[in-house]
Amino acid sequence: MERPDAQINYNDAVEYWTSIPATVDGVLGGYGETTTVPAMDVVGSNHFLRKLKSRMVLESGYKKIGCDIGAGIGRVTRDMLHKHCEIVDLVEPVKPFVDQMRVELEPLAKEGRLGQIFDIGMQEWIPEEKRYWLIWCQWCVGHLPDDELIKFFQRCKKSLQPNGTIVVKENNTNVPEDDFDATDSSVTRSDEKFKQLFEKAGLKLIATERQKGLPKELYPVRMYALKPQDS
Repeated sequence: MERPDAQINYNDAVEYWTSIPATVDGVLGGYGETTTVPAMDVVGSNHFLRKLKSRMVLESGYKKIGCDIGAGIGRVTRDMLHKHCEIVDLVEPVKPFVDQMRVELEPLAKEGRLGQIFDIGMQEWIPEEKRYWLIWCQWCVGHLPDDELIKFFQRCKKSLQPNGTIVVKENNTNVPEDDFDATDSSVTRSDEKFKQLFEKAGLKLIATERQKGLPKELYPVRMYALKPQDS
Protein backbone atom coordinates (compact mmCIF):
# COMPACT_ATOMS: atom_id res chain seq x y z
CA MET A 1 0.00 0.00 0.00
CA GLU A 2 1.21 3.50 -0.88
CA ARG A 3 2.57 5.54 2.03
CA PRO A 4 0.28 8.45 2.98
CA ASP A 5 3.00 11.05 2.33
CA ALA A 6 3.59 9.63 -1.19
CA GLN A 7 0.13 10.93 -2.13
CA ILE A 8 1.05 14.57 -1.51
CA ASN A 9 0.82 16.75 -4.63
CA TYR A 10 2.15 20.32 -4.40
CA ASN A 11 0.02 21.63 -7.26
CA ASP A 12 -3.16 20.22 -5.73
CA ALA A 13 -2.29 21.87 -2.41
CA VAL A 14 -1.62 25.30 -3.94
CA GLU A 15 -4.77 25.01 -6.05
CA TYR A 16 -6.85 24.21 -2.96
CA TRP A 17 -5.45 27.08 -0.89
CA THR A 18 -5.78 29.51 -3.80
CA SER A 19 -9.52 28.77 -3.78
CA ILE A 20 -9.80 29.66 -0.06
CA PRO A 21 -10.60 33.24 1.07
CA ALA A 22 -7.47 35.18 2.09
CA THR A 23 -8.80 35.77 5.61
CA VAL A 24 -8.03 34.46 9.10
CA ASP A 25 -11.19 32.34 8.89
CA GLY A 26 -10.04 30.97 5.51
CA VAL A 27 -6.48 30.06 6.51
CA LEU A 28 -7.68 28.49 9.77
CA GLY A 29 -10.28 26.30 8.07
CA GLY A 30 -13.30 28.09 9.51
CA TYR A 31 -11.82 28.60 12.98
CA GLY A 32 -11.34 32.35 12.64
CA GLU A 33 -11.90 35.38 14.85
CA THR A 34 -15.36 34.20 15.99
CA THR A 35 -13.68 31.21 17.71
CA THR A 36 -11.05 30.90 20.45
CA VAL A 37 -8.49 29.39 18.08
CA PRO A 38 -6.52 32.48 16.88
CA ALA A 39 -6.23 33.98 20.38
CA MET A 40 -5.36 30.69 22.13
CA ASP A 41 -2.84 29.90 19.40
CA VAL A 42 -1.00 33.19 19.98
CA VAL A 43 -1.08 32.79 23.79
CA GLY A 44 0.37 29.28 23.49
CA SER A 45 3.13 30.33 21.09
CA ASN A 46 4.16 33.37 23.15
CA HIS A 47 4.26 31.25 26.31
CA PHE A 48 6.38 28.58 24.61
CA LEU A 49 8.91 31.12 23.30
CA ARG A 50 9.17 32.88 26.66
CA LYS A 51 10.02 29.56 28.32
CA LEU A 52 12.79 29.07 25.73
CA LYS A 53 14.37 32.48 26.38
CA SER A 54 17.49 31.15 28.12
CA ARG A 55 18.07 28.71 25.21
CA MET A 56 17.75 31.48 22.59
CA VAL A 57 20.34 34.04 23.71
CA LEU A 58 21.37 36.15 20.72
CA GLU A 59 25.00 35.74 19.67
CA SER A 60 27.05 38.93 19.51
CA GLY A 61 27.00 40.66 16.10
CA TYR A 62 23.68 39.14 14.99
CA LYS A 63 20.12 40.47 14.75
CA LYS A 64 16.94 38.69 15.81
CA ILE A 65 15.82 37.76 12.31
CA GLY A 66 12.87 35.38 12.08
CA CYS A 67 11.25 33.46 9.25
CA ASP A 68 7.55 32.56 9.07
CA ILE A 69 7.20 29.39 6.96
CA GLY A 70 3.91 28.67 5.19
CA ALA A 71 2.95 32.14 6.38
CA GLY A 72 -0.50 32.36 4.79
CA ILE A 73 -1.75 35.95 5.08
CA GLY A 74 0.92 36.76 7.68
CA ARG A 75 -1.29 36.18 10.74
CA VAL A 76 1.46 34.55 12.86
CA THR A 77 3.92 37.33 12.04
CA ARG A 78 1.33 40.08 12.59
CA ASP A 79 0.04 38.74 15.92
CA MET A 80 3.05 37.03 17.46
CA LEU A 81 6.42 36.70 15.68
CA HIS A 82 7.10 40.44 15.32
CA LYS A 83 7.04 40.73 19.12
CA HIS A 84 10.01 38.38 19.37
CA CYS A 85 12.00 39.27 16.22
CA GLU A 86 13.50 42.52 14.91
CA ILE A 87 12.87 41.53 11.27
CA VAL A 88 10.68 38.77 9.84
CA ASP A 89 10.98 37.07 6.43
CA LEU A 90 8.02 35.06 5.12
CA VAL A 91 7.67 32.01 2.84
CA GLU A 92 4.28 31.43 1.15
CA PRO A 93 3.48 29.98 -2.31
CA VAL A 94 -0.22 30.97 -2.57
CA LYS A 95 -0.47 34.26 -4.49
CA PRO A 96 -3.73 35.64 -3.02
CA PHE A 97 -2.31 35.03 0.46
CA VAL A 98 0.92 36.86 -0.43
CA ASP A 99 -1.10 39.82 -1.76
CA GLN A 100 -3.12 39.96 1.48
CA MET A 101 0.05 39.50 3.57
CA ARG A 102 1.44 42.77 2.14
CA VAL A 103 -1.73 44.53 3.37
CA GLU A 104 -1.71 42.89 6.83
CA LEU A 105 1.98 43.61 7.38
CA GLU A 106 2.10 47.15 6.00
CA PRO A 107 2.64 48.65 9.50
CA LEU A 108 5.68 46.37 9.97
CA ALA A 109 6.97 47.31 6.52
CA LYS A 110 6.72 51.01 7.45
CA GLU A 111 8.81 50.33 10.55
CA GLY A 112 11.45 48.62 8.37
CA ARG A 113 10.80 45.29 10.10
CA LEU A 114 9.33 43.33 7.22
CA GLY A 115 12.11 41.31 5.61
CA GLN A 116 11.94 39.36 2.37
CA ILE A 117 8.77 37.70 1.12
CA PHE A 118 9.56 34.45 -0.71
CA ASP A 119 6.50 33.55 -2.79
CA ILE A 120 7.56 29.93 -3.31
CA GLY A 121 6.93 26.57 -1.64
CA MET A 122 9.02 25.24 1.24
CA GLN A 123 10.42 22.56 -1.06
CA GLU A 124 11.94 25.26 -3.31
CA TRP A 125 13.16 27.61 -0.60
CA ILE A 126 16.95 27.81 -0.25
CA PRO A 127 17.61 30.06 2.75
CA GLU A 128 20.72 32.15 3.26
CA GLU A 129 23.23 30.48 5.57
CA LYS A 130 23.46 31.73 9.17
CA ARG A 131 20.66 34.30 8.67
CA TYR A 132 17.98 33.24 11.17
CA TRP A 133 17.65 33.48 14.91
CA LEU A 134 14.22 31.77 14.73
CA ILE A 135 12.50 29.75 11.99
CA TRP A 136 8.82 29.24 12.75
CA CYS A 137 6.92 26.50 10.82
CA GLN A 138 3.23 26.37 11.68
CA TRP A 139 0.49 24.27 10.08
CA CYS A 140 2.44 23.81 6.85
CA VAL A 141 4.99 20.94 6.97
CA GLY A 142 2.21 18.42 6.29
CA HIS A 143 2.46 19.56 2.68
CA LEU A 144 5.94 17.98 2.34
CA PRO A 145 6.56 14.22 1.96
CA ASP A 146 8.94 12.73 4.57
CA ASP A 147 12.08 12.84 2.40
CA GLU A 148 11.44 16.43 1.30
CA LEU A 149 10.71 17.46 4.88
CA ILE A 150 14.06 16.06 6.05
CA LYS A 151 15.84 18.02 3.28
CA PHE A 152 13.88 21.15 4.22
CA PHE A 153 14.93 20.82 7.87
CA GLN A 154 18.55 20.33 6.80
CA ARG A 155 18.43 23.57 4.79
CA CYS A 156 16.85 25.35 7.76
CA LYS A 157 19.60 24.02 10.02
CA LYS A 158 22.31 25.57 7.81
CA SER A 159 20.47 28.89 7.80
CA LEU A 160 20.47 29.22 11.61
CA GLN A 161 22.68 31.73 13.35
CA PRO A 162 24.86 30.35 16.16
CA ASN A 163 22.33 29.44 18.88
CA GLY A 164 19.42 29.78 16.42
CA THR A 165 16.24 27.76 16.88
CA ILE A 166 13.61 26.07 14.69
CA VAL A 167 10.06 25.77 16.03
CA VAL A 168 7.56 23.40 14.42
CA LYS A 169 3.91 23.79 15.47
CA GLU A 170 1.69 21.12 13.96
CA ASN A 171 -1.32 18.88 14.32
CA ASN A 172 -0.64 15.36 15.59
CA THR A 173 -2.58 12.18 14.85
CA ASN A 174 -3.75 10.10 17.80
CA VAL A 175 -2.55 6.91 16.09
CA PRO A 176 0.90 5.81 14.84
CA GLU A 177 -0.05 6.04 11.14
CA ASP A 178 0.09 9.26 9.11
CA ASP A 179 -3.29 10.56 7.99
CA PHE A 180 -3.52 11.81 4.36
CA ASP A 181 -6.09 14.50 3.63
CA ALA A 182 -7.04 14.61 -0.05
CA THR A 183 -8.84 17.96 0.35
CA ASP A 184 -5.65 20.01 0.73
CA SER A 185 -3.14 17.27 -0.18
CA SER A 186 -1.38 17.09 3.19
CA VAL A 187 -0.51 14.55 5.87
CA THR A 188 -0.95 14.74 9.62
CA ARG A 189 1.86 12.97 11.48
CA SER A 190 2.14 11.44 14.93
CA ASP A 191 4.31 12.89 17.68
CA GLU A 192 6.58 9.84 17.35
CA LYS A 193 6.90 10.27 13.58
CA PHE A 194 7.95 13.91 13.95
CA LYS A 195 10.64 12.93 16.44
CA GLN A 196 12.02 10.36 13.98
CA LEU A 197 12.12 12.93 11.17
CA PHE A 198 13.86 15.53 13.37
CA GLU A 199 16.54 13.00 14.25
CA LYS A 200 17.06 12.03 10.60
CA ALA A 201 17.51 15.71 9.76
CA GLY A 202 20.21 16.11 12.41
CA LEU A 203 18.06 18.10 14.82
CA LYS A 204 17.70 17.64 18.57
CA LEU A 205 14.49 18.37 20.43
CA ILE A 206 15.13 20.82 23.28
CA ALA A 207 11.49 21.42 24.34
CA THR A 208 7.99 20.35 23.39
CA GLU A 209 4.55 21.33 24.62
CA ARG A 210 0.96 20.69 23.69
CA GLN A 211 -1.14 23.70 22.72
CA LYS A 212 -3.91 24.26 25.26
CA GLY A 213 -7.44 25.56 24.84
CA LEU A 214 -8.32 24.41 21.32
CA PRO A 215 -11.72 22.90 20.45
CA LYS A 216 -11.88 19.18 21.27
CA GLU A 217 -12.92 18.17 17.76
CA LEU A 218 -9.58 19.37 16.34
CA TYR A 219 -6.38 17.34 16.18
CA PRO A 220 -4.03 17.83 19.14
CA VAL A 221 -1.47 20.54 18.32
CA ARG A 222 2.11 20.33 19.54
CA MET A 223 5.06 22.72 19.49
CA TYR A 224 8.62 21.45 19.05
CA ALA A 225 11.76 23.54 19.62
CA LEU A 226 14.79 22.24 17.72
CA LYS A 227 18.52 22.91 17.54
CA PRO A 228 21.23 21.29 15.40
CA GLN A 229 22.45 18.06 17.05
CA ASP A 230 26.02 19.30 17.03
CA SER A 231 25.25 22.61 18.77
